[in-house]
Amino acid sequence: MELLALLRHRYSVRAYRPDPVPDELLRQVLEAAQWAPTACNRQPFQIIVIRTAGRETELGAIYARPWFVQTPLVICMCAWPQKAWSRKDGVNYSWVDATIAMDHLVLAATAAGLGTCWVAAFDPEAARKILELPAGVEPVAFTPLGYPADLPKPKNRLPLDDLIHWEKW
Repeated sequence: MELLALLRHRYSVRAYRPDPVPDELLRQVLEAAQWAPTACNRQPFQIIVIRTAGRETELGAIYARPWFVQTPLVICMCAWPQKAWSRKDGVNYSWVDATIAMDHLVLAATAAGLGTCWVAAFDPEAARKILELPAGVEPVAFTPLGYPADLPKPKNRLPLDDLIHWEKW
């Protein structure tokens, strides 16, 4: 699929089939995250692949929507600030790097015919506890990963000219 077509095709899936995701397809999606650009190539992120079977209630404490655990897999992208590059003013790029990796993962999933839904409105304390995250590792985003059982709705986007400034603000 051509890149712009892929970007237009991706949508937030909120209904999934229970079909398993083949291991080789999962590996391709995870590899896309591995190849994401990161500041100074430090790759300050970690990915947790969570099998949902038997963990629906526990995972519901992280994000309480039924479709979150309809898939056989949920992915958690974590930032590891201690491993990241920081700008001279102290801004740490771990969250930027982790979100770029998550975006690569989401786009690779779309290209493979899988659905995702970027979840940021989760309970971080529940995520830390349930996933046993070590100190200093931050959960950034989650996504279910599976085959869509719904169809995309029309997307609204601002006109391109409303988003672009030339030369200065």
